[in-house]
Amino acid sequence: MLGSSSHKVALEENMRRREIIFMVGAALLPLTSRAQSRGTMRRIVMYSATEPLDSMHENSYNRYIRALFAEMRRLGLVEGKTIKIERYGRETGEVTSKATIAAIVDSKPDIIFCVGAGAVFTRATNTIPIVALAIDPVREGLVKSLAHPGGNITGVSFSPEVPIHAKRIALLREMFPALHKLAFLGTRPVLDDQFSAVREAADAQRIQSTSCLIDEPTSEAIYQSAIAKAKDEGANGVMVALDGPPFVDHVVVAKQIAAAGLPAIYPFAEFVAAGGLMSYATDLVELNRRMASDMQVILSGTNPGDIPFYQATRFELFINLKTAKALSLAVPATLTAAADELIE
Repeated sequence: MLGSSSHKVALEENMRRREIIFMVGAALLPLTSRAQSRGTMRRIVMYSATEPLDSMHENSYNRYIRALFAEMRRLGLVEGKTIKIERYGRETGEVTSKATIAAIVDSKPDIIFCVGAGAVFTRATNTIPIVALAIDPVREGLVKSLAHPGGNITGVSFSPEVPIHAKRIALLREMFPALHKLAFLGTRPVLDDQFSAVREAADAQRIQSTSCLIDEPTSEAIYQSAIAKAKDEGANGVMVALDGPPFVDHVVVAKQIAAAGLPAIYPFAEFVAAGGLMSYATDLVELNRRMASDMQVILSGTNPGDIPFYQATRFELFINLKTAKALSLAVPATLTAAADELIE
């Protein structure tokens, strides 16, 4: 089990507070629906630093975005009927520009739903409710406490209660017993924050470790060079950090690591779908459903600062069998049995 007993008590208290708030929100839902039936359609801005516009809809090819819209529909938040949605995706090129942020805030939407860039919006407004998907809201300065966010923001956190570096390293070693030196791939802020913990977890398993720095702004050439450098320094396996830029570039990252012939474990299933070997990942479907619930209770009148940030508790193991075969790896029966999904 992850975490100490005190951590578990705090997490359980967090979840109880969320349940109470959602029960109240559900009770208020008929009042919200009646208000909407009188002609007041609420407006939500959806802003993503990672998703293209063509995926940000109910019939998205991304399963977790489909789950978000399905849960919104179940809760009565139906685009074109009870809500309006304005979308800003990663390919606009100006998704993080000051002018775009100012225009969004000046338009006074009922909610800003954001994937990444939560700090940008908290600096731009302290009144418009924000529902954010963040890696670590406390470390990013969005809130001082997950249990009591305060202000005008709530949402979900990718980060588990305690770091799970050791679990990911152990899974990669089970898949690839010859692992002796691990490269931890990420951008400077994440490496500065997490590499010491990764090294400690690797040392405990008698595996050497090295950082694999990705300079920003990223490019395919930057990934290729960083991965080649780590391999030249003796790394024979890779663990990709829970980090925004590599997630945005997940197709390129998986491609370059595969081209280098290195087994790797990733923080999201999307890497595995793109050809990565395996992931031990936060359940993004669960997190997106939670965010839909956040929006519903906020539109029912709850202050976002009173809704605890939800912290990831469920993780999924995905394995790409085709990639394992290409790397001449025999997938252990224990991993096959434990996997949530095997990609052929």
